[in-house]
Amino acid sequence: MYIYTPIGRCNIVGINRFDFYKMKELFSLFLTFARIGAFTFGGGYAMLSLIEHTCVEKKKWITHDEMMEITVLAESTPGPIAINLATYIGYKKGKIIGSIMATLGMVLPSFIIIFIISLFFDHFLDIAWVAGAFKGIKIAVGILIVDAAVKMLLRGKWKALQVVILIISFIGMMIIYFLSLHISSLVLMALSALIGLLAFFVNKKMKKGD
Repeated sequence: MYIYTPIGRCNIVGINRFDFYKMKELFSLFLTFARIGAFTFGGGYAMLSLIEHTCVEKKKWITHDEMMEITVLAESTPGPIAINLATYIGYKKGKIIGSIMATLGMVLPSFIIIFIISLFFDHFLDIAWVAGAFKGIKIAVGILIVDAAVKMLLRGKWKALQVVILIISFIGMMIIYFLSLHISSLVLMALSALIGLLAFFVNKKMKKGD
């Protein structure tokens, strides 16, 4: 007699070998993203480098090309980029329950740490060694973000139009920053998407000979 669970088929005696393998894989997803969520400071962008090292280079769960593509999608869709990445990778490895385990692994450590800090926040930053540690962490976070950006730039398959959009976007952001203009970065993203769509349709027309 068997019953069916999210992790596979079970009999009345116990869980078969496939179920143990599935449970181990799901537990690995949870622990992997729990470590990333617990020991990475600076938010989603600082986590990109560690996620790529762990999920692409070490565990081979996704390829470098998939990492590039899902990073763009994760940035363009609602929600923190690191959580979106965890959800995607979890779904690829374990479907719906895999995405749940990976997402919980990413979220729970941060939630618990922030909850504990919030209980003592008034006195937390008054501790000299804590304040000093956070000053050092700021530098490390900046390095992690730059590292992730450089890797994406070097591994990207760039075309002339993409390079032009990159340069224009960078110049636009610098102008907005130095002139203190109140323009959302979403405007630049929307314009870049529009240019990309126009280029796509123009190339499609040209290939058809119109």
